This record gives sequence, C-alpha cells and structure tokens, in this order.
Amino acid sequence: MFQGFSQATGDFLWSLAMNNDRTWFLAHKQEFEDVLNQPFKALATDALNALQERVPEEEFQVHTSRIYRDARRLFGRGPYKDHLWFAIYSGQRHTVGPMFWFEIGGMSWSCGMGIWEDAADVAAAWRAAIDADPARFEAIVKGIEARGPYRLWGDMYKRPKGDRGEVINPWYNRRHFSVGWEQGYGGPLYTEALPGVLAERYAALMPMYTFMKEVYNNVLIERAGR
Repeated sequence: MFQGFSQATGDFLWSLAMNNDRTWFLAHKQEFEDVLNQPFKALATDALNALQERVPEEEFQVHTSRIYRDARRLFGRGPYKDHLWFAIYSGQRHTVGPMFWFEIGGMSWSCGMGIWEDAADVAAAWRAAIDADPARFEAIVKGIEARGPYRLWGDMYKRPKGDRGEVINPWYNRRHFSVGWEQGYGGPLYTEALPGVLAERYAALMPMYTFMKEVYNNVLIERAGR
C-alpha cells in the first residue's frame, strides 16, 4: 500500500541527476529502493485500482518505467533516468494510444492523460473527429477548464491546420498532446491520499480519454484494412 513519497525522494533523484554513474547508484541502491522504487510501484498499483473502481466498465492495466535507460539509446547521457513514470491504459500496448500517466522527478510531479504517437494518420483522424462534432469536443475542453488551471503539452504545427476558435485551437493544431497538472513537492505527494487524488484527476479526464480512444480505434481499423 502506498504511504507517500518524501523530500528524500526528490533529493535522491536530484543527486542521481548530478551523479549519473554506476558506482554512485550502486552505493545508493538501498536508498533508491526505500525512497523511490518501492513507493512508486505501490502508487502505480493503488492508482490503477482506484481508477478501476471509479470506471469499472473499462479494463485498465498499468505499465511502470524502469530507472535504467536503454543502453542502446544513451546518446551521451548516464545509464539512469532522473525521473520515473507509469501509464494506465486499456488495450494491449502502452507505447501508443491514449493513456493516463504519472511522473515524478527531482523537483516536481505531474499527472494527466495524453497520446504520444506522432503519426500523420492519428493527427488527421483527431482533427476529423473534432470537425465532425466540435460542440462535443468544446464541451469536453470546458469540462477540463472548469477544474482550474491545467497544462497542455505537445508539439505545435509550424503552420496551423485550421482555425476552430479560441477554445479548440490549442488542441487542434498539435501533432500530439497530453493534458494534466504539474506541481512541486509537498501536499498529497507525501500522503497515502495520492492514489485517490490521481484517480479523481484521471476520472475528470475520462471524456477526453473516451474521445481519443474512439479516434485511435478508428485509426487501427483503417490501418488493418490497408
């Protein structure tokens, strides 16, 4: 059961970023387990269960990242990540398609929902779905806005794909997107309440998740028919 992270979690990740080598990591392996890895895995399990209770009609699963970078893709970086994340999704693959996520780094944590597959057919289907029912999409966005300030991530097109109004444009003209919240250490991060906080925020994003899941399932059908 998740009992909370602590400032020691951030201190470890910050120190790892400054000392990203095997010797340092092995000397601090138990600290990694105690302040980061074990609570992180407990959080992933508890958040999955909490969301599943709220949305029983979906069959969710969770994928957790590892601290070790792929040795084939270091590109001059150290062998360890300075952050961890997990993804909660329905379907067979965690690398593509819409998903809920949580990420913790040395100075902040964030959570939300998004899709990261940078594919032309996904982006085209996304825009077509918005064009087919802009009122539905605008209502989804306004539902997110009603929760207060949020952050929208994702690469913008250099040339906008269209003008769909002030509410829709920031979403419509991105190659891919994620939406959520980011905050510093403290608050629910330090308490056993965090899984419930995440489940509440994920549930608030369910209309967007459902919309994007419909889009992505249609893309998969189109791809299978080619």
